[in-house]
Amino acid sequence: MTDNEKNSEQAAQDTVPPEDDGSMSLTAHLEELRSRIIKSLLAVVFGSGVAYLFLDEITNYLTLPVGKLYYMRPGEAFFTYLKIDIAAGFLIALPIIFYHAWKFFLPALTRNERAVLGVLVPASVILFFTGLAFSFFLILPFALKFFMGFGEETETLQSMFSFASYFEFVIMFVLPFGFVFELPLVIIVLGKLGLLTSETLGKYRRYVTFFSFVIGAFVTSPDIITQIAVAIPVMLLYEVGYFVVKYVLRR
Repeated sequence: MTDNEKNSEQAAQDTVPPEDDGSMSLTAHLEELRSRIIKSLLAVVFGSGVAYLFLDEITNYLTLPVGKLYYMRPGEAFFTYLKIDIAAGFLIALPIIFYHAWKFFLPALTRNERAVLGVLVPASVILFFTGLAFSFFLILPFALKFFMGFGEETETLQSMFSFASYFEFVIMFVLPFGFVFELPLVIIVLGKLGLLTSETLGKYRRYVTFFSFVIGAFVTSPDIITQIAVAIPVMLLYEVGYFVVKYVLRR
């Protein structure tokens, strides 16, 4: 090999982006993280702008389970509308957010990055929205009925939700289900990276089953049917991750 050919080969190697071989420095990782956070925030801002056009429709839809609401403080209605707009913008921007999140946290899969992200991003979005829908349409009505039942048992109390408190309750109740439904993807990725094995997952299966029913008992009424309705999806999601790690990834 001539000196010119050696120099050309060395120049070609030097032009390979550091992220292609997983050898990025800490500074480069922090710069990449900063860039992806900024892009995700800009996506949320854009999504909030789109959601603002339909803010009344979104608010009316969210309040369907309870009907008319009240506001107690002068700025309560304004700031609650603002929170709803940002939350809706976050949901609209979710595909972009998940894309940047997965792309940052999967450096070991850079060679097959496009193929992997092509599966992970849609699956993440679908599972997240499935969790939100499951909670909002199936679990939230039972939870509201259960919590409102405490006041209905006495003659001195009457349920009268404020706009802000109701929205905060809905967000704190519904949003975690979206992340819980990401469980199989998280398990699969950790298994692919060698951080989880099927043996470990099988060992903790009983604990997952127990805590699934604990969560079901906490967020629903004492009715055993609704408790099972919460516990079964969590158990199934865990089993899906376990199946893939054991029989597909063979770890």
